[in-house]
This record gives sequence, C-alpha cells and structure tokens, in this order.
Amino acid sequence: MFEQWITVLLLGLESSEVVGLRVAKLARGGVHAQREADLLVNEKIIAVFDVGIRVLCGATSGQVIHRFRELVAANAKRLSTERQLAFGQE
Repeated sequence: MFEQWITVLLLGLESSEVVGLRVAKLARGGVHAQREADLLVNEKIIAVFDVGIRVLCGATSGQVIHRFRELVAANAKRLSTERQLAFGQE
C-alpha cells in the first residue's frame, strides 16, 4: 500500500513539471500556444473516457496511475524538447 502512495506522489511531482512547461508555452502565445491549449483540452476529455473504460474493464488504481504517469512522461519529454528547440538548445 505504501508503494501506491509513492506512485501517486511521483505522479503529482511529474505533473507539476508538465504544468510549468505548458504554462510557459501558453504564456508565449501565438499559434503554438493555441495548439497546446487545444491538445490540453482534448487530453483531458480522452483521459475521462480512458479511466472510465479501464475501471469498467477491471483495472486497478495502480494500473490507472501507471498509465497516467506514462502520458505525463510523454508530455514532459515533448514539451522539454520543444522548449529546447525554441530557445536554440540541442
């Protein structure tokens, strides 16, 4: 049980990184910010259905959290790479 709390804590920490990267991107404005805002809304809608389907199919809370951590990690990687490219770092 303690392991699940660690996983939830890690999800929270990882999510906060993505929130910071997204806020920075949205603050710059422009077409890229609009695309990010659209992506953000679409991700949330898909996440609601994804969790519902997973729970109905018998997924455990640990499995659902693990899936969210995968998605958050993918977003962190994408946003970090985009940020590096935007500022000319490679």
